[in-house]
Amino acid sequence: MVADTPEARLGTLQQVREDARVCTRCDLYRNATQTVFGEGESGARALFVGEQPGDQEDVAGRPFVGPAGRLFDKILEEVGIDRTKTYVTNAVKHFKFEPRGKRRIHSKPNAGEIRACRWWLDRELALIRPNIAVALGATAVRALVGKSMAITKVRGSIMESIEGVPVLITVHPSFLLRIPDEADRRRERERFAADMHKVKTLMKE
Repeated sequence: MVADTPEARLGTLQQVREDARVCTRCDLYRNATQTVFGEGESGARALFVGEQPGDQEDVAGRPFVGPAGRLFDKILEEVGIDRTKTYVTNAVKHFKFEPRGKRRIHSKPNAGEIRACRWWLDRELALIRPNIAVALGATAVRALVGKSMAITKVRGSIMESIEGVPVLITVHPSFLLRIPDEADRRRERERFAADMHKVKTLMKE
């Protein structure tokens, strides 16, 4: 008798990743370089969800390797979270952009694109079964919780994903990079670090 486990029903995380390489569930695949699937431990206790790959992630084929990803890594290290022991992914797996000359400018995914890509996030959640999922920004909140919310009103709170996984809500690290005033940027960085301390505690529960 085959055990009724997520792995038996869905395949392994690596198999799902391979399937996602040829995803055509929405039109974003047409212009993106490649699918940027999540990466990390299959048994990770924390699963971080961002918005979508950026320009550098689209080229590298890995999530969170651009400027925001490097800041994210640095703050995780400061609070004592080993990123290699977590799982990092995005709500949308293809880079959505508008071409401006030689540059590709980030464009926010719409509700249909988020909904279409929930197919993959659903499988990541089912296979990893984290103690805590972390919604990094409004798009991640919509993907995980199923509705739009103002981050300023719900930041730091814990809700439930569609599957019942606890979800801690915070900003995307790219938000910190866009703050022009140094004092404000430092203050928001400290708030983000405090959110990551909460994640560290919840990982152990």
